[in-house]
Amino acid sequence: MSARRDHRHYLRQKTVQALFVHRAGNSKPSTLISKKVISNLTKIDKLIEKSAPRWPLEQINWVDLSILRLACWELLFEKTTPPKVIINEAIELAKDFSNQSSASFVNAVLGTIVKPKKPKKK
Repeated sequence: MSARRDHRHYLRQKTVQALFVHRAGNSKPSTLISKKVISNLTKIDKLIEKSAPRWPLEQINWVDLSILRLACWELLFEKTTPPKVIINEAIELAKDFSNQSSASFVNAVLGTIVKPKKPKKK
């Protein structure tokens, strides 16, 4: 089944839109998932800041930030979808709502987040 026809993809699109509207000043999130994401923004935003140190949150495009927030929530809290699928979905959302450079940026940030940590040598 194509991602664009998948019910989960549609729900992600609606959630990204709800997160964008929330970022723009609407204090009432309109989807259950957006409510869950918003309730965990402190942890999610710290992870994004750590993974994209050259890009303060205030400088990240609102659409990209909404996509990253959703994907980070899925990676950190939901944990029912494989990380590769979450990243691919986030890239598709960036292509749908933004542009190719946004898709690359989202891919890089999420790749940094899921990259396995190397153990420190003694």
